[in-house]
Amino acid sequence: MLERVNVTQTPQRLPWNKGKLTGAKPPLPPKHVWSIRTKLQIEGRVRDLAMFNLAIDSKLRGCDVVAIRVEDVAVGGYTADCATVRQKKTGRPVRFELSDQSRQAIDDYLKAANKRPGEFLFTGRRGANASMTTRQYARLVSEWIGSVGLDPRLFATHSLRRIKATLIHRRTGNLRAVQLLLGHTKIESTVRYLGIEVDDALAIAEQVDV
Repeated sequence: MLERVNVTQTPQRLPWNKGKLTGAKPPLPPKHVWSIRTKLQIEGRVRDLAMFNLAIDSKLRGCDVVAIRVEDVAVGGYTADCATVRQKKTGRPVRFELSDQSRQAIDDYLKAANKRPGEFLFTGRRGANASMTTRQYARLVSEWIGSVGLDPRLFATHSLRRIKATLIHRRTGNLRAVQLLLGHTKIESTVRYLGIEVDDALAIAEQVDV
């Protein structure tokens, strides 16, 4: 007589990206950058405006944006024209310039939040001695994007990082400059990051009449 063996089936785990749109996220269109910036200004969200402008100017990854400390961008109580931040992913320093509007937004935030050297520029829910988490930052970016009628699933924190890099390449064609600004160690990484082959193909197609 055969014994009946109970086989317990292991429940299947759903993939983390089920129902999500994956792949490289495009940069935000300039008109939507201005829409978000204007909305944050009107609503008086000084921290978010400073963070939004800084993320675009710095071209940093999200993990580096939230790790910025006051002294990284502000000297003597005022925001500097240029700043240098060491990237977590590569360990290499990357230098960037801050626009007038970014410096003004950061100065306003420093004053409103009474920020001091040694503190994280953007703190989260874990207290004044801890930086904002990358997840909190990602949620903020999704909120900003959704507030101007865009689908947050189509964009991400990298969309802010890519804005200036994409514009600079389109206007100058200088890959080496973009590589340095993004802090990439290999030019191939910059080529893939910008999706240059795709852009070139589209540009050529637009010039062909049928």
